[in-house]
Amino acid sequence: MLPLYPEIKPFARHMLEVDDVHSLYIDESGTPDGIPVLFVHSGPGSGCEFDSRCFFNPEKYRIILFDQRGAGRSTPHSDLSNNTTADLVADMEKIRQFLKVDKWILFGGGWGSMLSLVYAETHPDSVLGIVLRGIFLGRKSDVDWIYQEGASKFFPDHWEDFVSPIAPSERHDFLSAYEKRINGADELARMGAAKAWSRWEADCSTLHPNPRLTKHLTDPHRAMARCLIGIHYFSNQCFLEDNQILNNVDAIQEIPGIIVHGRYDMLCPVQNAHDLKTAWPNSQLYLVREAGHSATEPALIDALVRATRDMALRFENDFGV
Repeated sequence: MLPLYPEIKPFARHMLEVDDVHSLYIDESGTPDGIPVLFVHSGPGSGCEFDSRCFFNPEKYRIILFDQRGAGRSTPHSDLSNNTTADLVADMEKIRQFLKVDKWILFGGGWGSMLSLVYAETHPDSVLGIVLRGIFLGRKSDVDWIYQEGASKFFPDHWEDFVSPIAPSERHDFLSAYEKRINGADELARMGAAKAWSRWEADCSTLHPNPRLTKHLTDPHRAMARCLIGIHYFSNQCFLEDNQILNNVDAIQEIPGIIVHGRYDMLCPVQNAHDLKTAWPNSQLYLVREAGHSATEPALIDALVRATRDMALRFENDFGV
């Protein structure tokens, strides 16, 4: 199996003011004249991680990372004002223009797959290709599967931990119940809710328990942002029209895509990837038998590194790398 590329440090870091409230953290690594690729992180609210750069050959790619509004090193942290899908898509286009990129490859997983698809459908002329993992389409049914009923049937033990902060009388609507707690006055209850929210995703993301992933996602600073921003988006149908992505997929028909999806992904069922592939014939779908959702799983790492290698082969002559 192919591993991640070795860790590298950025050759440039930026803070980009995108409106009167938000400034985004951006960094660049790899080859300055290489194939531009934008890493669109999962979440929402997670921010990029230390190994986010490591899916790409640094001798081929100009690797661009950014933390979305309210996430990671972007400021102000956890802020929900002017924070919608349309704002995030506009931010990505501002980053492209700020960095003087003509066209780039998009690389996103989970929430990042949804955001990459919406951006590509909005700005298809700015996209060379797309590599996606763990397809999330932002529909109410996709959100309900994770936070109401669906994944709960496969992880009833972990589901007990997720529902424990919520009174039985409120369990018909977990998003609303968690929203009350994360915005309440009791600081201990707020943090308990944030950690339970993030731990649920960590517990469902991998075939085998991954204590490192659990520790990462339940870090208090990160867990609070993930819970606040996640509820904000999921309570508002991700600020999308019903089935918007599949309804507008004609806009990306000429863009090559590689879809990597774990066969046993319990957060984003494989049906999502199949539906996207069916609607987007110019994409390739790779189902990874030994994987769930998380990009930390070895079999998904192998598939994603192969995908970025294949995408580089397609465009390396255009960039002389």
